[in-house]
Amino acid sequence: MSPSSKTFLLDLLSTPSPTGFELRGQRKWAAYARQFADSLDSDAYGTAWATLDGAGKKPKRIMFEAHADEIGYMVKYISKDGFISVDRVGGSDVATARGRRVDILGDKGTVRGIIGNIAIHIRENRDDEKAPKVHELWIDIGATSADEVTKAGIRVGHPAVYSDTVEELGEHRLVGRALDNRIGGFIIAEVIARLSRAKKRVSSTVIAVNAVQEEIGGHGAKMAAHRLMPDVAIVLDVTHATDTPSVEVKKHGEVKLSSGPSLTHGSANHPEVVKRLIEVAEKKKIPIQHESSSRSTGTDTDVIFTQQYGIPSALVSLPLRYMHSVVEMADLRDVEQVIQLLVAFAESVTEKDEFKVRL
Repeated sequence: MSPSSKTFLLDLLSTPSPTGFELRGQRKWAAYARQFADSLDSDAYGTAWATLDGAGKKPKRIMFEAHADEIGYMVKYISKDGFISVDRVGGSDVATARGRRVDILGDKGTVRGIIGNIAIHIRENRDDEKAPKVHELWIDIGATSADEVTKAGIRVGHPAVYSDTVEELGEHRLVGRALDNRIGGFIIAEVIARLSRAKKRVSSTVIAVNAVQEEIGGHGAKMAAHRLMPDVAIVLDVTHATDTPSVEVKKHGEVKLSSGPSLTHGSANHPEVVKRLIEVAEKKKIPIQHESSSRSTGTDTDVIFTQQYGIPSALVSLPLRYMHSVVEMADLRDVEQVIQLLVAFAESVTEKDEFKVRL
């Protein structure tokens, strides 16, 4: 990874982009991807895509998709004493919320607050505690009245994210919030960058789509897929690395950090697209892990593959520990192997490829 790529990655990971309010991150992603793409566009809700035109006479259209949004909270109610009640945005884990710093994205800029945590000495039933309900959380910004909160530029409906950013841990790993899935946005932008610098332009047109609102149903991906209708789609998301204590691999499958990308089989995943990914990985000597999906993948793949007459699709996943926390962990060696896999897939697709199940 080049120094400029790493700078972009760390900046993107540190930029708040809660679901429904992804503009800050999308502007940074678009500014970076625009340097390498032949065109860049976006839709009404903020999904952005960078296009690299193919050199073929009738180029196939490949879509690499990731989602830009992160989980967080939203201001639900402001008490007369200036305490702020919240609701969840996406799958925020309230069990880890108390005592954490948050940034509220208000009308007058970012306002720092803390999620209150009553001292253990005076908590009732502390020996039999359960995770709090989201309505039991409150944010304290140091205000003493609702009027002070309003003067700070905060009202009902403003989003908030944890203030934790990203840091390197050890020689190869990153830790922080929202690696799910802004690191995917980095990967697809890097794929466009590398393809644009290649000596020979790929035959196919490659479209990198950074979609909004995955955490609440894949809405951005659905709109973009319907609009762009690629010939084949590869969705890039994160998956649970299960190589830590207390995770039952018989229930959740076996995926390890620093062991390469994971391919999912079943449900939305087109067998011919998965087969091509495996062939490409073998040719490039990229290690591959495998997961099963008997009903749905829980990713944007589920809303992409059903658009119009169907889009042959597959899910490529980056192993991630501690998902939906402020200490999500990924391995940069896995990141590099995912980039190599997607670049090689794009290079492998010709005008003759159909990715069709033949009867």
